[in-house]
Amino acid sequence: MILVAVSGGADSVALLCMMQEQGTDIAALHCNFHLRGEESERDERFVSDLCQKLHIPLHVKHFDTRSYAEEHHISIEMAARELRYTWFEEKRQELGAEDIAVAHHRDDQAETVLLNLIRGTGLRGLSGMHPRSGHIVRPLLNWSRQDILDYLSRIGQDFITDSTNLERDALRNRIRLDVMPLLREINPQAASHIADTARIVAEALPYYRQGVDMSTDLSPTTLHERLLGLGFTPAQEQQMWQSQRSGATFESATHRATFSQGRLVVEEKLAPAPMPILTESLIEVPDPLAWVTHESLPSDTCVIDARLVSRGLTTRQSKPGDRFRPFGMKGGSRLVSDFLAERGLSVFERQRQWLVCHGDDIVWVIGHRIDDRFRITAATKKILKLSIKQ
Repeated sequence: MILVAVSGGADSVALLCMMQEQGTDIAALHCNFHLRGEESERDERFVSDLCQKLHIPLHVKHFDTRSYAEEHHISIEMAARELRYTWFEEKRQELGAEDIAVAHHRDDQAETVLLNLIRGTGLRGLSGMHPRSGHIVRPLLNWSRQDILDYLSRIGQDFITDSTNLERDALRNRIRLDVMPLLREINPQAASHIADTARIVAEALPYYRQGVDMSTDLSPTTLHERLLGLGFTPAQEQQMWQSQRSGATFESATHRATFSQGRLVVEEKLAPAPMPILTESLIEVPDPLAWVTHESLPSDTCVIDARLVSRGLTTRQSKPGDRFRPFGMKGGSRLVSDFLAERGLSVFERQRQWLVCHGDDIVWVIGHRIDDRFRITAATKKILKLSIKQ
């Protein structure tokens, strides 16, 4: 079964009639958002009468849209969209339906692409709406508005008009009422060409994504595609592109991003990692060096020479400039950050790295390597075993 979203307007009425003509098992969904007084009630009555005439099951949902918008601090249009699609999916699951058909058509597609361009977009925005988005299907996406009106006229089916579609307070309406007519004066096929471009971009996008490493093969376009949907603003994207070698960090509400060693690194914001719990235990064996040579230790455990840490140990996170002498290195020292980078840790993982210290000296880069100066040697009498729990 396919559920068909029906508002009572020409597009959705045509979709309902077409799908019934094709013999598809369908049911209708109608949302009453209670935004236009008696007109909202008129729409519901029209859809109810139409479905009764066509013998199509109808499901109706009433929404307090204004209260929802105020509660969630969003626009009326966004509130209606969220309420509509959430309920659609709930009914699909409840009724065991395969998909939900909506009546977006070719002119809607052109408006969507223009709207995305005005707001600033990348390839995904240029691809517009897709014939299928999850369980949402758009059977009329290749039909023009005139095609739909001609079809309704041919079958003698009336429809109703939403008066708000004629108001210029919404940006999409201004595009529909002012911009699109001007573009059609320039080229009567403007809407068709814009929609065709969206289709071409949509078809190319999977191949483009497959062939581009969006961490290294960077351009302003790939940067935008990599950050799309993560809450970064166009201004942040521009700053990021201009300062990509500086190591500056940019944050959205949910993610943070930076450039590290020529790569774009993006991660979801995580809660601060709690300080690991350090446990210490002394081990006395006849030959400590022989014992440690044959002992296999997990990454959350290390062993050091007990006599070298008489002042007690502390635990802290890594900070810029930290240096240590990795086990096996004879003389000199290395930056902890460089050592971790070579082991494949991102800049954000390096910032979260915990260390075990003895005074100002780093004893253990937890989970990775001890400092060579605290290693077990032939002179070691007692072994100090360190283990951590997150």
